[in-house]
Amino acid sequence: MNILILGSGGREHALAWAAKQNPRVDRLMVAPGNAGIAGVAECAALDVLDGAAVAAFCAEQAVDVLIVGPEAPLAAGVADAARAAGITTFGPSAAAARLESSKAFTKEICDACGAPTAPWARFDDARAARAHVAAQGAPIVVKADGLAAGKGVVVAQTVPEALAAVDAMLAVPGGSVVIEAFMRGEEASFFVLCDGLEALPFGTAQDHKRAFDGDAGPNTGGMGACSPAPVLTEALQAQVMDRIVRPTLAEMARRGTPYQGVLYAGLMIDGGEARLVEYNVRFGDPECQALMMRLGAQALDAMLACAEGRLSQARVDWADDHALCVVMAARGYPGDHATGTPIRGLDALPGDSRRMVFHAGTALQDGQVVATGGRVLGATARGDTLAEARDAAYAMVDAVDWPEGFCRRDIGWRSI
Repeated sequence: MNILILGSGGREHALAWAAKQNPRVDRLMVAPGNAGIAGVAECAALDVLDGAAVAAFCAEQAVDVLIVGPEAPLAAGVADAARAAGITTFGPSAAAARLESSKAFTKEICDACGAPTAPWARFDDARAARAHVAAQGAPIVVKADGLAAGKGVVVAQTVPEALAAVDAMLAVPGGSVVIEAFMRGEEASFFVLCDGLEALPFGTAQDHKRAFDGDAGPNTGGMGACSPAPVLTEALQAQVMDRIVRPTLAEMARRGTPYQGVLYAGLMIDGGEARLVEYNVRFGDPECQALMMRLGAQALDAMLACAEGRLSQARVDWADDHALCVVMAARGYPGDHATGTPIRGLDALPGDSRRMVFHAGTALQDGQVVATGGRVLGATARGDTLAEARDAAYAMVDAVDWPEGFCRRDIGWRSI
């Protein structure tokens, strides 16, 4: 079987790493990939936002299965183009991907199906949005109504902070914002595979969004994750499936846009009740690294069952273990940061079923791995306990020679 994965980040490295372990895979390609991915797959130069180009590449290379990693190609309709060309595809249609590409659309779906979420309002006029903020007070949440790579959210603790966020987001031509009530509680990530009819829970995780220890600093794309998320008990997972996920899927199907792929529900847990923060239409990054570390080769089997519409026959066998990913980012991230800085010591690090450094923003220049992005590496380890996984992950972090990088030192703090 020939597999093509679209993307170039840590999520795609983890997906490729897991797929590589599956004996059904004959050839594994990733477009465009990165320096780490090149160690487990063929990297291809391809415009991943061009559905016609992706479909043509799949035909030329005899690709059997396409796995779309990031959200942007999904919103651009790449999965639609691939399916139209007869390629088995993992990832939702552009219409279904609006669950991530439009915050307002998700809120409308929640209202239609009764899924619990925060009260909200949408604005494209700055004066009306500012008046709403002034009337509601703080804390309050301001979200860009569009794709923002996980960073288009400001949890404003003061009214001036919220007003500044409104002004910045509405300064973008054609921009709009969703303003919603602040929800208290503990956040967690819940992943579900969906084939349009069936839904299969596919793991839990807890992201660490803030840049610095103690959940301080600005929001980022994610500075680390651990799996499973203890706060998401079996009872709470059943509650989320019954009250949030299945009603959402039913409403999407009713509208003629059935959802196929992985659905990532960001949740707020308080007092034994879960409410939806937002949906993403792809695996979280860095949650995916922790999930793939725990799942290994069986991840691909489940994704294939999803893409082929036979999810009712699939199952996932979870070991009683834990995984933890620590993101190493360029100093200054999520603000201005240097690129092209050399990273040394990677060759000496372990790479096995329990320890792996996934590459997120790297390239190979003259034989040297260099940083090319904000989030650059994800040191990921599995252990019988979360503390064991944490210690193994930080041991890899400490062995990396990259003075221009930084990380949080408290990933997993809620559960250890």
